[in-house]
Amino acid sequence: MTEFLSVDGGTLAYEVAGEGPLVVLAHGVADSRFAYRAVVPRLVAAGYRVAALDTRGCGESSADWPSYTRTDVAGDLIALVRHLGGPAVLVGHSFSGGSATIAAAQEPELITGVVELAPFTRGQSVSLGAFFTVGRYRKGMLRLLGAGMFGSLRLWRAYLEVSYPGGVRPADWERRTARMDALMGEPARMKAFKAMGRSAPTDAGARLGDVRCPALVVMGTLDPDWADPRAEGEAILAALPDGLGRLEMIEGAGHYAHDQYPDRVISLLLPFLAENARA
Repeated sequence: MTEFLSVDGGTLAYEVAGEGPLVVLAHGVADSRFAYRAVVPRLVAAGYRVAALDTRGCGESSADWPSYTRTDVAGDLIALVRHLGGPAVLVGHSFSGGSATIAAAQEPELITGVVELAPFTRGQSVSLGAFFTVGRYRKGMLRLLGAGMFGSLRLWRAYLEVSYPGGVRPADWERRTARMDALMGEPARMKAFKAMGRSAPTDAGARLGDVRCPALVVMGTLDPDWADPRAEGEAILAALPDGLGRLEMIEGAGHYAHDQYPDRVISLLLPFLAENARA
């Protein structure tokens, strides 16, 4: 059942299932909490209270907001955790991985752990050498940049094609992409997508050193958003305080490991939650 939380600037949609320590899930750009449909039941069955959020501008949350930075979304995550009664472990994918990082740095007593799935958590630069030699990186970059620049649904769908490599897709792929198309087809939500795309992750990178809770970074080996996903994950760990971060790679996964290989992601999440989630 969808619930709503009013915060400064708009209304956030979310749903809660299960009982136990709180885990909050936040998705990437142009998506919705539907992205975690395979993850939520497994976490609930493991004994967690799971809140899946539609981030600002996405899903059933308000479409029009004054700003769409990772810091803004971090504030929304903190507001939701407080509303539900924290502490919580935050799980953030892509854009929201950076937001989860900022939230953990801002509220160390409220956030007991952070899981970053294919996160944009640092300032990025284009690897020209890899652009010409790594096909998935070149295709992903051109399609993602084109989708954001021109507001193109066709290019966004083309980006998704390379983001789910090896032909591994969820059984409800057509339903999933149809939902994304419908949301992106709304002018205000397309505007939010483009604004998020223009928001650099430097605000998250600046707070990596301030994180005080354990962090798990999960990257797919075939993620098209980076020429070398492992190197990106290792750079995130290097910017965290010593000993706080751990990197796990999922072989064959693209940018949506939690949708391609939910069982593998859960197998990484559950030990982390057992150590860091608190009621």
